Amino acid sequence: MNSNFKIFLKGIVDVSPLMIPVVPFGLIFGVLAIDIGFTPLETMGMSLIVFGGASQIVLLQLFSGGASSLVIISSVGAVNSRHLLCGAVVSEHLSDLKLIWKIIISYFLIDQAFAISNEYLKKNKDRNRYFHLVGGGATCWVIWQSTTLLGIILGASIPEKLGLSFAVPLTFLALLVNDFRKFINVIVIIISGTVATLGYNYVQFKAYVIVAALAGLLTAMILKKNEQLESNYILWINYLSH
Repeated sequence: MNSNFKIFLKGIVDVSPLMIPVVPFGLIFGVLAIDIGFTPLETMGMSLIVFGGASQIVLLQLFSGGASSLVIISSVGAVNSRHLLCGAVVSEHLSDLKLIWKIIISYFLIDQAFAISNEYLKKNKDRNRYFHLVGGGATCWVIWQSTTLLGIILGASIPEKLGLSFAVPLTFLALLVNDFRKFINVIVIIISGTVATLGYNYVQFKAYVIVAALAGLLTAMILKKNEQLESNYILWINYLSH
């Protein structure tokens, strides 16, 4: 068996367990997009072009809430901006690749693929180790597109009178469950939620989402800074006591 194909298969195997929670979100996206008013072609096109679960759910939430195009584009861009950091991290392992491969890998560089391939790239020095990332990313792509398509089919068969718009905020609440385990995250969620609630009726162009996100980011930065200062203070006290 070709060594490149072996690395590609390993990427598929390594990322597979992370695909379990992706399946329901792909289905939810497809169903909700149809329910909100997107055509099957528009819904499928979004998954093919954007290929980002969180940002696509954000788009549905803002679109259903009547947000302006500027707010939607800005918010989706902000959510996807984390991939700039992911790209910067793996770039040191891909410097020798041709541009076409860099473009392909950047398209496949989503959270799950990055999570499993970043460690592999650091531990293995094989010249073609990037096939691991391609295998993981391609697996994510197939799962997301197929579940979106299945969601479209299911969404088209659900009567309009049922109305599924409530599922969008429920989806976000499900995403937040793990974040409640840390006190700092809870504070950030409360601050962001409060700002969004207060700004709903007062911030123009439905930009309360961006304002709330910025408030949450600022809160997180302040709390993290204080946490680090407290940690350094404790270390200093322990040092003096010895």
